[in-house]
Amino acid sequence: MSTNKKQGTRINKYLSEIGFCSRREADRMIELGRVRLNGRTPLIGDKVGRRDKVYIDGHLISENTEDDIYLVFNKPTGIVTTTDTAGERDNIIDYINYPKRIFPIGRLDRASEGLIFLTNDGDIVNKILRAHNNHEKEYEVSVDKPVTADFIQKMANGVPIMGTMTRKCKVEQTSPYSFRIVLTQGLNRQIRRMCGHFEYEVQKLKRTRIMNIKLDVPPGQFRDFTETELNELNTLLAESSKTQKTSSQGSSAKPKPASKTKPPRPKQSANHKTKPAGKNKSKPKPGSKSQKPKSRNASGRKRR
Repeated sequence: MSTNKKQGTRINKYLSEIGFCSRREADRMIELGRVRLNGRTPLIGDKVGRRDKVYIDGHLISENTEDDIYLVFNKPTGIVTTTDTAGERDNIIDYINYPKRIFPIGRLDRASEGLIFLTNDGDIVNKILRAHNNHEKEYEVSVDKPVTADFIQKMANGVPIMGTMTRKCKVEQTSPYSFRIVLTQGLNRQIRRMCGHFEYEVQKLKRTRIMNIKLDVPPGQFRDFTETELNELNTLLAESSKTQKTSSQGSSAKPKPASKTKPPRPKQSANHKTKPAGKNKSKPKPGSKSQKPKSRNASGRKRR
């Protein structure tokens, strides 16, 4: 095991967060000696800091950055939020063409548009995406038929999709064919699946807010977080972490039932006789012939 105690992200988690490979694959590459951290072979469990350099098969996959990068990007439709620049031609990384290595926080599917964050700070990713922190994400949605009060109420109260019930959420009609929805979870294609449950088809889906940060740049453009936005975001994330720690130590989990004692065996009937210990010989049935061998004479014939 590693004795590396410095602050940072475990190297397998780091490689997973930047989209290079899974954690399990990262561990295998470390064991095979394919990974180098600042010129040395790391141990499984070593941590990567923001100033560290990570090499895979001799190729640098991280940069020694001076500043953390936090971008607000208005993703247009047709762009895929993936770091797979080799396998996906319309990937978000090539589209932005930022001079330093960054990766998206969360996803927006190809047909959706709007706000998404990009960063080089792996520590912030899970804090924002962690579902039980209830971070709000706001969307504007247009559908193929008139929105009704009944539809709005049912969408807000939870919809059965993907084998679960969605959380209650805020839903507000904004025009005859559109509504605004604020979610605190991020199931795969959640809004489209929720609408589909009520036989509505989404025509346009745009994310306009994540937590305290609102979309304010044209499609295809990006900007840096403001200092105020970053400070507010860090405050919200600090409160979320504190809430999570408290709840995990609370009594929300159901207590395990006390172990049941075995019920006493029912008493034997008065007419039932148990066999004495050690006597296993069975008694002959009534009317059956005696099991005692018959004597024979010297010739071997039966005695009459």
